[in-house]
Amino acid sequence: MVPLEARDLRKLFRAGTRAEVRALDGVSLTIPAGCFAVLTGPSGSGKTTLLALLGALDRPTSGQALFDGADLAALSDAARARARRRVGLILQSYALLPGLPVWENVTYALVPRGAPPGRRREVARGLLARLGLEGRLFDRPRDLSGGEQQRVAAARALVGEPEVLLADEPTSNLDESSAAVLRELLCEQHRAGKTVVVSTHDPRLLALGQRHFELVGGRLKGDEAPR
Repeated sequence: MVPLEARDLRKLFRAGTRAEVRALDGVSLTIPAGCFAVLTGPSGSGKTTLLALLGALDRPTSGQALFDGADLAALSDAARARARRRVGLILQSYALLPGLPVWENVTYALVPRGAPPGRRREVARGLLARLGLEGRLFDRPRDLSGGEQQRVAAARALVGEPEVLLADEPTSNLDESSAAVLRELLCEQHRAGKTVVVSTHDPRLLALGQRHFELVGGRLKGDEAPR
């Protein structure tokens, strides 16, 4: 199980200009290993930026994002890549590859591991069936609705059996039936011992959190101790 920590984390965009944006402004928090944590806050409060830093997708302007005790910004590119392979990411922007069919999008991370196409299709079929997308295996992302793309992104996040799952507004584009399936999927990951961090406005996801962090204007407003 993997703990996550932020120490005085700051992320500036267009630093030193009149258009400077302080996406994160001195955030410190600890997410224990195996915890289900929830991030809330208005749009633009820094939730997506925090997830990107904890998931080694970006580097902070200052401060530290620690993954399993290691300062991600201090790691070599190779070590950061190894850390990212331990993380499943459900991005609000989906970030699907438009030229690839759904099954390849889901299992793209298995290519460097040497998994043959037949095995990859089998894995994708199983994950997509759990999310109600078993008939979409060979479709392209452009053929999918926003909610379907979100579910494909969720399947992709799980394909490498990650130790940490970071989800950015994972139910925002889903109808209630699909959202319920995804909430249960997140709960399954947590019950399996994974560290789960979700940014959300979904009150049903919020109720699942063992720890709640609220961000406002790039700063941490409060922390509710684990139940």
